[in-house]
Amino acid sequence: MTTTPANDRELVLTRLLDAPRSAVWRCWTEPGLLKQWFAPAPWSTPKADLDVRPGGRANVTMADPEGNEYPNPGVYLEVVEEEKLVFTDAYTGDWEPVEGTPFMTVILTFEDEGGKTRYTARARHWTKEKRDEHEKMGFHEGWGICADQLEKLARTI
Repeated sequence: MTTTPANDRELVLTRLLDAPRSAVWRCWTEPGLLKQWFAPAPWSTPKADLDVRPGGRANVTMADPEGNEYPNPGVYLEVVEEEKLVFTDAYTGDWEPVEGTPFMTVILTFEDEGGKTRYTARARHWTKEKRDEHEKMGFHEGWGICADQLEKLARTI
C-alpha cells in the first residue's frame, strides 16, 4: 500500500507491520539488527555504522550477490524515539556536506495501529529526475521487500 506523495519529487511506501513499534524502531536503530534486513534479498548489508542522534553519522553498506559493496553515508536530521527518523545523504557525520549531488532525504514514521505498527517511508529527492531514477531502480519493490524482511525480524524481538 502506498500513500499519495506530497509532490513530484517524493516516493512513499507505507505498511502495517505485525510487530510492536519498539521492535521496528530497534531494527532501524541497532546496527546488528539493521544488517539482518536492510538490503532486499539476495543483497546483503555487511556494514552498519549508526550514531542515532541529530547530526550523527549513518553509514550503511549494501552488497550485491557478487560481493560488490555500495556504501551509503549520511546524517540523521531528526530523531524522535520510536516515532520518527529523518536522515539524508546530503551530509556525512558532523554536518560535512557530501561531495557531489545529494540524492534524497528519508522520513520514517512509526505509529501504533491496532497492536501493530504503521510504518511509512517517504523518500524526498532533490530533483524530479532523481525521483524518477529511484523509482526505476525499483523503489516500491525493493523497499517493499525490505519492509517484509523488517517485519519478519521485528516479530522475533
